[in-house]
Order: sequence, then C-alpha cells, then structure tokens
Amino acid sequence: MDPRTKASLLWGVVGTLSFLVLTQGYELLAGMPVSIPVKAGVAVAVGVGATFASYRMQPRLFGNESP
Repeated sequence: MDPRTKASLLWGVVGTLSFLVLTQGYELLAGMPVSIPVKAGVAVAVGVGATFASYRMQPRLFGNESP
C-alpha cells in the first residue's frame, strides 16, 4: 500500500475514534444520551472527511516541515 494512502487511512481512524471519545464524554457530562445510529453515522462522516482531508493536504503540509 502507498505510504500516503496508509497515512490518510490512519488519520481517518484517529478522527473517527476521537469523535466517539468526545461523544462519550458529552454523554457522561451532560447526561443526555445520543442514539447509536446517530453516533455511527457522524463517526463515519468524520472518518471519511479526515481521510480525504489528510490525503489532499499531505503534499502541502509535507513541504512546510522545517529541516
């Protein structure tokens, strides 16, 4: 697998899991449950968005690293 693709997929997983952790924290603090289908749908959308954003932005970000 291409390293760029692998990295972007991993960022998608990180985005998905981060959203789910934040949702769990919201439920614990606010006491308002969020339905599982809503959590799953938004988590998939966040994951896909993070994957595509990291794939598209990788060339721009890679060039901005300091030596």
